[in-house]
Amino acid sequence: MRVLVCDPISERGIDLLQASGDVVVDIRLKLPEEEIIKLVPDYEAIIVRSETRVTKRIIEAGVRLKVIGRAGVGVDNIDVGAATLQGIVVVNAPEGNTIAAAELAMGHMLALARRLPAANASLKSGLWERKKFIGTELKNKILGILGLGKIGTEVAKRAGAFGMRVYAYDPYVSEERAKGLGVEMKDLETLLREADFITVHLPKTKDSYHMIGAAQFALMKDGVSIINCARGGLIDEDALVAALEGGKVAGVALDVFETEPVTASPLFNFDQVQVTPHLGASTKEAQVNVAVDVSQEVLRALRGELVQTAVNIPAVKPELMGVFTPFLDLVERMGRYFGQVIDSPIHKVTITYSGDLAQYNLNPLTTTFLKGLLRPTLHDSVNYVNASIVAKSRGIKVMESKTADFEDYANLICVTVETAKGTKKMAGTILRKNRPRIVRIDDFDVDMPPIGHLIVMPHTDRPRIIGPTGTIIGDYNVNISDMHLARTTIGGPAMVILNIDGMVPDAALKRLGEIEGVHDVKYVNLSKNNC
Repeated sequence: MRVLVCDPISERGIDLLQASGDVVVDIRLKLPEEEIIKLVPDYEAIIVRSETRVTKRIIEAGVRLKVIGRAGVGVDNIDVGAATLQGIVVVNAPEGNTIAAAELAMGHMLALARRLPAANASLKSGLWERKKFIGTELKNKILGILGLGKIGTEVAKRAGAFGMRVYAYDPYVSEERAKGLGVEMKDLETLLREADFITVHLPKTKDSYHMIGAAQFALMKDGVSIINCARGGLIDEDALVAALEGGKVAGVALDVFETEPVTASPLFNFDQVQVTPHLGASTKEAQVNVAVDVSQEVLRALRGELVQTAVNIPAVKPELMGVFTPFLDLVERMGRYFGQVIDSPIHKVTITYSGDLAQYNLNPLTTTFLKGLLRPTLHDSVNYVNASIVAKSRGIKVMESKTADFEDYANLICVTVETAKGTKKMAGTILRKNRPRIVRIDDFDVDMPPIGHLIVMPHTDRPRIIGPTGTIIGDYNVNISDMHLARTTIGGPAMVILNIDGMVPDAALKRLGEIEGVHDVKYVNLSKNNC
Protein backbone atom coordinates (compact mmCIF):
# COMPACT_ATOMS: atom_id res chain seq x y z
CA MET A 1 0.00 0.00 0.00
CA ARG A 2 1.26 3.47 -0.89
CA VAL A 3 1.10 6.60 1.27
CA LEU A 4 1.64 10.08 -0.17
CA VAL A 5 3.00 12.61 2.33
CA CYS A 6 2.39 16.14 1.02
CA ASP A 7 3.56 18.26 3.99
CA PRO A 8 6.58 17.91 6.31
CA ILE A 9 5.98 15.62 9.28
CA SER A 10 8.37 14.22 11.87
CA GLU A 11 10.60 11.36 10.77
CA ARG A 12 9.18 9.35 13.67
CA GLY A 13 5.86 9.17 11.83
CA ILE A 14 7.52 8.21 8.53
CA ASP A 15 9.55 5.51 10.29
CA LEU A 16 6.39 4.08 11.87
CA LEU A 17 4.71 3.75 8.47
CA GLN A 18 7.72 2.17 6.82
CA ALA A 19 8.31 -0.24 9.71
CA SER A 20 4.88 -1.79 9.15
CA GLY A 21 6.32 -3.82 6.27
CA ASP A 22 3.38 -3.43 3.89
CA VAL A 23 3.49 0.32 3.24
CA VAL A 24 5.57 2.38 0.81
CA VAL A 25 5.91 6.06 1.69
CA ASP A 26 6.49 8.77 -0.92
CA ILE A 27 7.27 12.29 0.30
CA ARG A 28 6.31 14.96 -2.25
CA LEU A 29 6.16 18.43 -0.72
CA LYS A 30 4.65 21.73 -1.89
CA LEU A 31 2.78 20.20 -4.82
CA PRO A 32 0.09 22.21 -6.60
CA GLU A 33 -3.41 20.75 -6.85
CA GLU A 34 -3.01 19.65 -10.48
CA GLU A 35 0.15 17.69 -9.69
CA ILE A 36 -1.51 15.91 -6.76
CA ILE A 37 -4.46 15.02 -9.00
CA LYS A 38 -2.05 13.31 -11.38
CA LEU A 39 -0.33 11.37 -8.61
CA VAL A 40 -3.16 10.44 -6.26
CA PRO A 41 -4.74 7.58 -8.31
CA ASP A 42 -1.76 5.41 -7.29
CA TYR A 43 -2.17 5.92 -3.52
CA GLU A 44 -4.27 4.43 -0.74
CA ALA A 45 -3.52 7.24 1.73
CA ILE A 46 -2.57 10.93 1.89
CA ILE A 47 -1.04 12.65 4.90
CA VAL A 48 -0.99 16.45 5.17
CA ARG A 49 -0.58 19.18 7.74
CA SER A 50 -2.17 22.58 7.17
CA GLU A 51 -0.30 23.68 4.04
CA THR A 52 -1.82 21.33 1.46
CA ARG A 53 -5.53 21.57 0.62
CA VAL A 54 -7.13 18.21 -0.12
CA THR A 55 -9.91 19.35 -2.42
CA LYS A 56 -12.92 17.61 -3.87
CA ARG A 57 -11.07 17.24 -7.19
CA ILE A 58 -8.14 15.51 -5.48
CA ILE A 59 -10.48 13.21 -3.55
CA GLU A 60 -12.47 12.24 -6.65
CA ALA A 61 -9.22 11.48 -8.48
CA GLY A 62 -8.06 9.22 -5.62
CA VAL A 63 -9.77 6.08 -6.87
CA ARG A 64 -7.75 3.91 -4.46
CA LEU A 65 -7.85 6.24 -1.47
CA LYS A 66 -8.94 4.72 1.82
CA VAL A 67 -7.77 7.36 4.28
CA ILE A 68 -6.69 10.99 4.49
CA GLY A 69 -4.62 11.87 7.54
CA ARG A 70 -4.15 15.33 9.05
CA ALA A 71 -1.09 15.64 11.29
CA GLY A 72 -2.82 18.06 13.63
CA VAL A 73 -6.29 18.92 14.87
CA GLY A 74 -8.12 21.09 12.35
CA VAL A 75 -9.31 19.64 9.06
CA ASP A 76 -10.36 22.93 7.44
CA ASN A 77 -8.01 22.15 4.54
CA ILE A 78 -9.69 18.81 3.76
CA ASP A 79 -13.06 18.49 1.99
CA VAL A 80 -14.46 16.09 4.58
CA GLY A 81 -17.89 15.96 2.90
CA ALA A 82 -16.41 14.84 -0.41
CA ALA A 83 -14.27 12.23 1.36
CA THR A 84 -17.30 10.86 3.20
CA LEU A 85 -19.30 10.46 -0.01
CA GLN A 86 -16.39 8.50 -1.50
CA GLY A 87 -16.15 6.27 1.59
CA ILE A 88 -12.75 7.69 2.55
CA VAL A 89 -12.05 8.02 6.25
CA VAL A 90 -10.50 11.29 7.44
CA VAL A 91 -8.38 11.03 10.59
CA ASN A 92 -6.54 13.64 12.60
CA ALA A 93 -4.27 13.84 15.64
CA PRO A 94 -6.36 15.75 18.17
CA GLU A 95 -4.24 15.16 21.26
CA GLY A 96 -0.65 15.40 20.05
CA ASN A 97 -0.46 19.20 20.25
CA THR A 98 -2.71 19.68 23.29
CA ILE A 99 0.02 20.82 25.66
CA ALA A 100 1.75 22.94 23.02
CA ALA A 101 -1.46 24.84 22.24
CA ALA A 102 -2.38 25.27 25.90
CA GLU A 103 1.07 26.58 26.77
CA LEU A 104 0.99 29.02 23.84
CA ALA A 105 -2.34 30.40 25.05
CA MET A 106 -0.93 30.85 28.54
CA GLY A 107 2.20 32.46 27.11
CA HIS A 108 0.09 34.95 25.18
CA MET A 109 -2.00 35.66 28.28
CA LEU A 110 1.06 36.39 30.39
CA ALA A 111 2.54 38.54 27.65
CA LEU A 112 -0.70 40.55 27.40
CA ALA A 113 -0.90 41.00 31.16
CA ARG A 114 2.67 42.27 31.42
CA ARG A 115 2.81 43.97 27.98
CA LEU A 116 5.99 42.07 27.15
CA PRO A 117 6.12 42.50 23.33
CA ALA A 118 5.75 46.28 23.52
CA ALA A 119 8.24 46.57 26.36
CA ASN A 120 10.70 44.43 24.44
CA ALA A 121 10.37 46.56 21.31
CA SER A 122 10.73 49.79 23.32
CA LEU A 123 13.89 48.77 25.06
CA LYS A 124 15.47 47.47 21.87
CA SER A 125 14.74 50.84 20.24
CA GLY A 126 16.88 52.50 22.91
CA LEU A 127 14.25 53.62 25.42
CA TRP A 128 13.97 52.81 29.13
CA GLU A 129 10.26 53.30 29.89
CA ARG A 130 9.38 51.47 33.08
CA LYS A 131 6.30 53.55 33.93
CA LYS A 132 4.83 53.16 30.46
CA PHE A 133 4.51 49.39 30.74
CA ILE A 134 2.65 48.93 33.99
CA GLY A 135 0.95 45.54 33.73
CA THR A 136 -1.65 43.56 35.64
CA GLU A 137 -1.51 40.32 37.60
CA LEU A 138 -3.42 37.20 36.63
CA LYS A 139 -4.17 36.34 40.24
CA ASN A 140 -7.85 36.87 41.15
CA LYS A 141 -8.75 37.78 37.58
CA ILE A 142 -11.59 35.96 35.80
CA LEU A 143 -10.58 33.88 32.81
CA GLY A 144 -13.41 32.95 30.43
CA ILE A 145 -12.73 29.82 28.36
CA LEU A 146 -14.90 29.19 25.31
CA GLY A 147 -14.66 25.43 24.74
CA LEU A 148 -13.63 23.15 27.60
CA GLY A 149 -12.22 20.35 25.46
CA LYS A 150 -8.73 18.91 25.81
CA ILE A 151 -6.88 22.18 25.19
CA GLY A 152 -9.37 24.29 27.12
CA THR A 153 -9.05 21.87 30.04
CA GLU A 154 -5.26 22.18 30.08
CA VAL A 155 -5.54 25.98 30.00
CA ALA A 156 -7.97 25.83 32.92
CA LYS A 157 -5.50 23.76 34.97
CA ARG A 158 -2.69 26.23 34.34
CA ALA A 159 -4.86 29.28 34.99
CA GLY A 160 -5.89 27.76 38.30
CA ALA A 161 -2.23 27.48 39.26
CA PHE A 162 -1.92 31.24 38.68
CA GLY A 163 -4.78 31.88 41.09
CA MET A 164 -7.30 32.87 38.43
CA ARG A 165 -11.01 32.29 38.76
CA VAL A 166 -11.99 30.22 35.72
CA TYR A 167 -15.34 30.39 33.92
CA ALA A 168 -16.15 28.17 30.93
CA TYR A 169 -18.83 28.02 28.29
CA ASP A 170 -19.32 24.62 26.70
CA PRO A 171 -22.81 23.08 26.21
CA TYR A 172 -21.31 19.59 26.06
CA VAL A 173 -19.50 19.60 29.40
CA SER A 174 -21.29 18.62 32.61
CA GLU A 175 -21.24 20.62 35.82
CA GLU A 176 -19.66 17.63 37.58
CA ARG A 177 -16.69 17.47 35.23
CA ALA A 178 -16.17 21.22 35.39
CA LYS A 179 -16.33 21.18 39.18
CA GLY A 180 -13.60 18.55 39.25
CA LEU A 181 -11.40 20.97 37.31
CA GLY A 182 -12.19 23.89 39.57
CA VAL A 183 -14.12 25.54 36.74
CA GLU A 184 -17.48 27.35 36.96
CA MET A 185 -19.79 26.69 33.98
CA LYS A 186 -21.54 29.83 32.74
CA ASP A 187 -23.85 30.77 29.94
CA LEU A 188 -22.15 32.66 27.14
CA GLU A 189 -23.60 36.07 28.01
CA THR A 190 -22.51 35.87 31.66
CA LEU A 191 -19.01 34.79 30.71
CA LEU A 192 -18.63 37.64 28.23
CA ARG A 193 -19.90 40.22 30.73
CA GLU A 194 -17.67 39.18 33.65
CA ALA A 195 -14.39 37.85 32.23
CA ASP A 196 -11.17 39.89 32.38
CA PHE A 197 -9.47 37.56 29.90
CA ILE A 198 -11.26 35.48 27.27
CA THR A 199 -9.54 32.62 25.44
CA VAL A 200 -11.13 30.65 22.60
CA HIS A 201 -10.65 26.89 22.19
CA LEU A 202 -13.37 25.78 19.77
CA PRO A 203 -13.38 24.06 16.38
CA LYS A 204 -14.49 26.20 13.45
CA THR A 205 -17.96 25.17 12.33
CA LYS A 206 -20.91 26.94 10.77
CA ASP A 207 -22.18 27.58 14.30
CA SER A 208 -18.91 28.91 15.74
CA TYR A 209 -17.91 31.05 12.75
CA HIS A 210 -17.78 34.70 13.91
CA MET A 211 -19.01 33.55 17.29
CA ILE A 212 -17.48 36.70 18.75
CA GLY A 213 -18.69 39.74 16.83
CA ALA A 214 -19.92 43.25 17.48
CA ALA A 215 -22.81 42.12 19.69
CA GLN A 216 -20.52 40.01 21.85
CA PHE A 217 -17.88 42.75 22.19
CA ALA A 218 -20.64 45.11 23.36
CA LEU A 219 -21.36 42.77 26.29
CA MET A 220 -17.74 42.65 27.49
CA LYS A 221 -16.32 44.83 30.24
CA ASP A 222 -14.03 47.69 29.22
CA GLY A 223 -10.38 46.65 29.18
CA VAL A 224 -10.94 42.99 28.41
CA SER A 225 -8.17 40.93 26.80
CA ILE A 226 -8.83 38.36 24.05
CA ILE A 227 -6.72 35.34 23.10
CA ASN A 228 -7.34 33.08 20.08
CA CYS A 229 -4.97 30.18 19.53
CA ALA A 230 -7.68 27.91 18.10
CA ARG A 231 -9.06 28.72 14.63
CA GLY A 232 -9.21 31.83 12.52
CA GLY A 233 -12.76 33.00 11.83
CA LEU A 234 -14.07 32.39 15.35
CA ILE A 235 -13.62 36.11 15.97
CA ASP A 236 -14.98 38.64 13.47
CA GLU A 237 -11.77 40.56 12.69
CA ASP A 238 -13.59 43.69 11.50
CA ALA A 239 -15.58 43.79 14.72
CA LEU A 240 -12.35 43.27 16.67
CA VAL A 241 -10.75 46.25 14.97
CA ALA A 242 -13.77 48.37 15.92
CA ALA A 243 -13.58 47.15 19.53
CA LEU A 244 -9.91 48.09 19.68
CA GLU A 245 -10.56 51.52 18.20
CA GLY A 246 -13.36 52.15 20.70
CA GLY A 247 -11.22 51.16 23.67
CA LYS A 248 -13.44 48.22 24.65
CA VAL A 249 -10.58 45.72 24.19
CA ALA A 250 -7.29 46.46 25.93
CA GLY A 251 -5.24 43.60 24.53
CA VAL A 252 -5.43 40.97 21.84
CA ALA A 253 -3.28 37.90 21.18
CA LEU A 254 -3.83 36.04 17.91
CA ASP A 255 -2.10 32.93 16.65
CA VAL A 256 -4.70 32.27 13.93
CA PHE A 257 -6.42 34.37 11.31
CA GLU A 258 -9.42 34.14 9.03
CA THR A 259 -7.13 34.05 5.99
CA GLU A 260 -3.73 32.38 6.25
CA PRO A 261 -0.96 33.04 5.61
CA VAL A 262 -1.36 36.72 6.41
CA THR A 263 1.43 39.32 6.57
CA ALA A 264 -0.65 42.51 6.54
CA SER A 265 -3.81 43.33 8.48
CA PRO A 266 -5.46 46.36 10.10
CA LEU A 267 -4.97 44.50 13.38
CA PHE A 268 -1.21 44.81 13.00
CA ASN A 269 -1.48 48.59 13.41
CA PHE A 270 -2.37 48.35 17.10
CA ASP A 271 0.40 48.25 19.71
CA GLN A 272 -1.83 46.25 22.05
CA VAL A 273 -2.22 43.44 19.49
CA GLN A 274 0.39 40.67 19.62
CA VAL A 275 0.47 38.09 16.86
CA THR A 276 2.21 34.83 16.00
CA PRO A 277 2.12 32.87 12.70
CA HIS A 278 -0.03 29.87 13.72
CA LEU A 279 2.47 28.37 16.16
CA GLY A 280 -0.03 26.39 18.26
CA ALA A 281 1.52 23.04 17.40
CA SER A 282 5.02 24.30 16.75
CA THR A 283 7.01 22.54 19.43
CA LYS A 284 9.44 19.70 18.86
CA GLU A 285 7.39 17.43 21.09
CA ALA A 286 4.07 18.23 19.43
CA GLN A 287 5.43 17.65 15.95
CA VAL A 288 6.60 14.18 16.94
CA ASN A 289 3.32 13.43 18.71
CA VAL A 290 1.01 14.41 15.85
CA ALA A 291 3.14 12.59 13.27
CA VAL A 292 3.13 9.38 15.29
CA ASP A 293 -0.57 9.64 16.14
CA VAL A 294 -1.74 10.23 12.57
CA SER A 295 0.56 7.52 11.19
CA GLN A 296 -0.90 4.99 13.62
CA GLU A 297 -4.43 5.95 12.58
CA VAL A 298 -3.58 5.75 8.88
CA LEU A 299 -2.22 2.24 9.38
CA ARG A 300 -5.39 1.19 11.23
CA ALA A 301 -7.55 2.54 8.42
CA LEU A 302 -5.47 0.85 5.71
CA ARG A 303 -5.85 -2.48 7.52
CA GLY A 304 -9.62 -2.11 7.83
CA GLU A 305 -9.53 -1.63 11.59
CA LEU A 306 -11.79 0.78 13.48
CA VAL A 307 -9.90 4.03 13.96
CA GLN A 308 -10.00 6.16 17.09
CA THR A 309 -9.74 9.73 15.76
CA ALA A 310 -11.89 9.74 12.63
CA VAL A 311 -13.69 13.02 11.98
CA ASN A 312 -16.28 11.63 9.57
CA ILE A 313 -17.28 8.38 11.29
CA PRO A 314 -18.20 7.65 14.91
CA ALA A 315 -14.94 6.94 16.67
CA VAL A 316 -14.37 4.84 19.78
CA LYS A 317 -12.34 6.42 22.56
CA PRO A 318 -9.22 4.38 23.39
CA GLU A 319 -10.38 3.77 26.96
CA LEU A 320 -13.63 2.24 25.66
CA MET A 321 -12.12 -0.09 23.07
CA GLY A 322 -12.04 -2.95 25.56
CA VAL A 323 -15.77 -2.51 26.20
CA PHE A 324 -16.81 -2.01 22.58
CA THR A 325 -14.62 -4.47 20.67
CA PRO A 326 -16.67 -7.64 21.31
CA PHE A 327 -19.94 -5.79 20.61
CA LEU A 328 -18.57 -4.33 17.38
CA ASP A 329 -17.88 -7.85 16.17
CA LEU A 330 -21.31 -9.02 17.32
CA VAL A 331 -23.30 -6.29 15.55
CA GLU A 332 -21.23 -6.66 12.39
CA ARG A 333 -22.19 -10.35 12.23
CA MET A 334 -25.82 -9.60 13.09
CA GLY A 335 -25.89 -7.14 10.22
CA ARG A 336 -24.36 -9.67 7.84
CA TYR A 337 -26.96 -12.23 8.87
CA PHE A 338 -29.82 -9.89 7.97
CA GLY A 339 -28.06 -8.87 4.78
CA GLN A 340 -28.03 -12.48 3.59
CA VAL A 341 -31.48 -13.68 4.68
CA ILE A 342 -33.43 -10.62 3.51
CA ASP A 343 -34.28 -10.52 -0.18
CA SER A 344 -36.61 -7.51 -0.39
CA PRO A 345 -36.18 -3.73 0.07
CA ILE A 346 -35.54 -2.64 3.64
CA HIS A 347 -37.71 0.18 4.93
CA LYS A 348 -36.61 0.59 8.53
CA VAL A 349 -34.02 -0.64 11.02
CA THR A 350 -34.60 -0.29 14.76
CA ILE A 351 -31.76 -1.09 17.16
CA THR A 352 -32.43 -1.21 20.90
CA TYR A 353 -29.48 -1.32 23.31
CA SER A 354 -30.28 -2.61 26.79
CA GLY A 355 -28.20 -2.80 29.95
CA ASP A 356 -24.79 -1.36 30.77
CA LEU A 357 -24.17 -0.35 27.14
CA ALA A 358 -26.90 2.27 27.36
CA GLN A 359 -24.58 4.71 29.16
CA TYR A 360 -22.33 5.14 26.11
CA ASN A 361 -22.53 6.86 22.73
CA LEU A 362 -23.46 3.87 20.59
CA ASN A 363 -23.20 5.40 17.13
CA PRO A 364 -20.12 3.26 16.35
CA LEU A 365 -22.17 0.10 16.98
CA THR A 366 -25.08 1.29 14.84
CA THR A 367 -22.73 2.25 12.01
CA THR A 368 -20.99 -1.11 12.22
CA PHE A 369 -24.34 -2.92 12.04
CA LEU A 370 -25.30 -0.96 8.92
CA LYS A 371 -21.95 -1.78 7.33
CA GLY A 372 -22.60 -5.48 7.95
CA LEU A 373 -26.18 -5.21 6.68
CA LEU A 374 -25.30 -3.54 3.38
CA ARG A 375 -22.04 -5.26 2.49
CA PRO A 376 -23.50 -8.59 1.26
CA THR A 377 -25.20 -6.58 -1.50
CA LEU A 378 -22.90 -3.61 -2.05
CA HIS A 379 -19.59 -5.23 -1.09
CA ASP A 380 -16.54 -2.96 -0.62
CA SER A 381 -18.41 0.18 -1.67
CA VAL A 382 -19.78 0.29 1.89
CA ASN A 383 -17.54 0.89 4.90
CA TYR A 384 -17.53 2.55 8.31
CA VAL A 385 -17.36 5.97 6.68
CA ASN A 386 -20.36 5.92 4.39
CA ALA A 387 -22.62 3.16 5.78
CA SER A 388 -25.09 5.64 7.31
CA ILE A 389 -25.16 7.76 4.15
CA VAL A 390 -25.66 4.72 1.93
CA ALA A 391 -28.51 3.47 4.15
CA LYS A 392 -30.21 6.86 3.95
CA SER A 393 -29.74 7.04 0.18
CA ARG A 394 -31.50 3.68 -0.14
CA GLY A 395 -34.49 4.94 1.85
CA ILE A 396 -33.68 3.00 5.02
CA LYS A 397 -34.84 4.76 8.19
CA VAL A 398 -32.55 3.96 11.11
CA MET A 399 -33.78 4.29 14.70
CA GLU A 400 -31.67 3.82 17.83
CA SER A 401 -32.97 3.52 21.39
CA LYS A 402 -31.54 2.71 24.80
CA THR A 403 -32.81 1.28 28.05
CA ALA A 404 -30.69 0.79 31.15
CA ASP A 405 -32.54 -2.28 32.47
CA PHE A 406 -32.94 -5.75 31.07
CA GLU A 407 -33.63 -8.51 33.53
CA ASP A 408 -32.10 -11.48 31.68
CA TYR A 409 -28.76 -10.11 30.42
CA ALA A 410 -26.20 -7.51 31.48
CA ASN A 411 -26.37 -6.24 27.88
CA LEU A 412 -28.67 -7.07 25.00
CA ILE A 413 -28.83 -5.73 21.46
CA CYS A 414 -32.18 -6.20 19.73
CA VAL A 415 -32.56 -5.44 16.02
CA THR A 416 -35.79 -5.24 14.05
CA VAL A 417 -35.64 -4.94 10.27
CA GLU A 418 -38.83 -4.01 8.44
CA THR A 419 -39.00 -4.95 4.75
CA ALA A 420 -41.47 -4.97 1.91
CA LYS A 421 -42.23 -8.62 2.73
CA GLY A 422 -42.47 -8.35 6.52
CA THR A 423 -40.36 -7.98 9.64
CA LYS A 424 -37.33 -9.91 10.87
CA LYS A 425 -35.82 -9.76 14.34
CA MET A 426 -32.66 -10.79 16.13
CA ALA A 427 -31.21 -10.33 19.61
CA GLY A 428 -27.61 -10.86 20.64
CA THR A 429 -25.41 -10.50 23.67
CA ILE A 430 -21.86 -11.06 24.93
CA LEU A 431 -21.32 -13.75 27.54
CA ARG A 432 -18.36 -14.12 29.87
CA LYS A 433 -14.93 -14.27 28.25
CA ASN A 434 -16.29 -12.12 25.40
CA ARG A 435 -18.29 -14.94 23.81
CA PRO A 436 -20.90 -13.62 21.34
CA ARG A 437 -24.31 -15.27 21.32
CA ILE A 438 -27.49 -14.92 19.32
CA VAL A 439 -30.34 -15.52 21.76
CA ARG A 440 -33.39 -14.79 19.61
CA ILE A 441 -34.26 -14.97 15.92
CA ASP A 442 -37.73 -13.76 14.94
CA ASP A 443 -40.08 -15.45 17.43
CA PHE A 444 -37.67 -18.23 18.38
CA ASP A 445 -35.39 -18.44 21.42
CA VAL A 446 -32.00 -19.79 20.40
CA ASP A 447 -28.50 -20.04 21.83
CA MET A 448 -25.89 -20.03 19.10
CA PRO A 449 -22.60 -18.32 18.31
CA PRO A 450 -22.76 -16.09 15.19
CA ILE A 451 -19.83 -17.72 13.45
CA GLY A 452 -18.98 -19.80 10.41
CA HIS A 453 -21.30 -21.13 7.73
CA LEU A 454 -25.00 -21.49 8.46
CA ILE A 455 -28.09 -22.94 6.84
CA VAL A 456 -31.25 -21.27 8.10
CA MET A 457 -34.54 -23.14 7.53
CA PRO A 458 -37.89 -21.90 8.88
CA HIS A 459 -40.41 -24.73 8.63
CA THR A 460 -43.49 -26.32 10.13
CA ASP A 461 -42.78 -28.47 13.17
CA ARG A 462 -43.30 -32.03 11.91
CA PRO A 463 -41.37 -35.29 11.46
CA ARG A 464 -39.16 -35.96 8.41
CA ILE A 465 -37.50 -32.53 8.31
CA ILE A 466 -34.18 -33.04 10.08
CA GLY A 467 -33.40 -36.48 8.63
CA PRO A 468 -33.75 -35.54 4.96
CA THR A 469 -31.84 -32.33 5.63
CA GLY A 470 -28.82 -34.23 6.94
CA THR A 471 -28.99 -36.67 4.04
CA ILE A 472 -29.06 -33.93 1.40
CA ILE A 473 -26.18 -32.02 2.93
CA GLY A 474 -24.20 -35.22 3.25
CA ASP A 475 -24.77 -35.92 -0.45
CA TYR A 476 -22.66 -32.84 -1.16
CA ASN A 477 -19.90 -33.93 1.24
CA VAL A 478 -20.57 -31.06 3.68
CA ASN A 479 -20.25 -31.81 7.39
CA ILE A 480 -22.73 -30.54 10.01
CA SER A 481 -20.88 -29.33 13.11
CA ASP A 482 -23.82 -28.13 15.19
CA MET A 483 -27.59 -27.79 15.05
CA HIS A 484 -30.01 -25.40 16.74
CA LEU A 485 -33.72 -26.23 16.84
CA ALA A 486 -36.49 -23.94 18.02
CA ARG A 487 -40.28 -23.92 17.88
CA THR A 488 -43.16 -21.93 19.33
CA THR A 489 -45.73 -24.75 19.73
CA ILE A 490 -45.90 -28.42 18.85
CA GLY A 491 -46.80 -28.65 15.20
CA GLY A 492 -46.47 -24.87 14.77
CA PRO A 493 -43.80 -22.60 13.31
CA ALA A 494 -40.24 -23.84 13.83
CA MET A 495 -36.70 -23.11 12.73
CA VAL A 496 -33.52 -25.11 12.35
CA ILE A 497 -30.12 -23.50 12.01
CA LEU A 498 -27.24 -25.73 11.00
CA ASN A 499 -23.57 -24.90 11.52
CA ILE A 500 -21.69 -26.47 8.63
CA ASP A 501 -18.01 -26.71 7.83
CA GLY A 502 -18.13 -24.96 4.47
CA MET A 503 -20.19 -23.54 1.66
CA VAL A 504 -23.02 -25.50 0.10
CA PRO A 505 -23.89 -25.35 -3.61
CA ASP A 506 -27.13 -23.82 -4.84
CA ALA A 507 -28.29 -27.26 -5.93
CA ALA A 508 -28.25 -28.43 -2.30
CA LEU A 509 -30.24 -25.41 -1.17
CA LYS A 510 -32.78 -26.07 -3.91
CA ARG A 511 -33.27 -29.67 -2.76
CA LEU A 512 -33.60 -28.57 0.87
CA GLY A 513 -36.32 -26.13 -0.15
CA GLU A 514 -38.27 -29.00 -1.73
CA ILE A 515 -38.61 -30.87 1.58
CA GLU A 516 -42.28 -30.89 2.57
CA GLY A 517 -42.91 -28.41 5.39
CA VAL A 518 -39.84 -26.25 4.69
CA HIS A 519 -40.82 -22.62 4.05
CA ASP A 520 -37.48 -21.13 3.10
CA VAL A 521 -33.76 -21.94 2.95
CA LYS A 522 -30.92 -19.48 3.27
CA TYR A 523 -27.17 -20.02 3.30
CA VAL A 524 -25.38 -17.45 5.51
CA ASN A 525 -21.63 -16.96 5.66
CA LEU A 526 -20.50 -15.40 8.95
CA SER A 527 -16.93 -16.66 8.81
CA LYS A 528 -14.38 -14.12 10.04
CA ASN A 529 -12.74 -13.56 6.67
CA ASN A 530 -16.13 -12.64 5.25
CA CYS A 531 -17.06 -9.99 7.85
